[in-house]
Amino acid sequence: MEMDPANVVVRLCTEGMRAEAEGRPEDARRLFDQAWAERSDDFDACVAAHYVARQQDSPEEVLLWNAVALHHAKEAGDERVAGFFPSLYLNMGASHELLGDPAEAERYFRLAEDHAPALPPGPYGDMLRQGIVDGLARVRG
Repeated sequence: MEMDPANVVVRLCTEGMRAEAEGRPEDARRLFDQAWAERSDDFDACVAAHYVARQQDSPEEVLLWNAVALHHAKEAGDERVAGFFPSLYLNMGASHELLGDPAEAERYFRLAEDHAPALPPGPYGDMLRQGIVDGLARVRG
């Protein structure tokens, strides 16, 4: 799952992640919002919405943007987004869990688990796989 660094949306989101890491959330939010404004197709919209979700002020807004990202991934419907689904479903599960809906959270965590074979080996894939296991454990109680 490689992202094209020449893609303006990918570049803006990368800059936004750097701003987050440097403790500049306002800059990150501005960059992610700019990425959303620059989107040109469903792939771009999926990527931008995923990052816009990270900078929202309420759990409801986070859920909304996670749903937007998932919608656009489904609409893109190609290999560029195939590896995104475990993360997108994990985020949807976490949003529902945070909003107090463990049944819906479990449904999304299970979808993430179903798509986990698409995850790459290594730290990123391991982090998501562990997030799925942890999410399921929390909602099963």
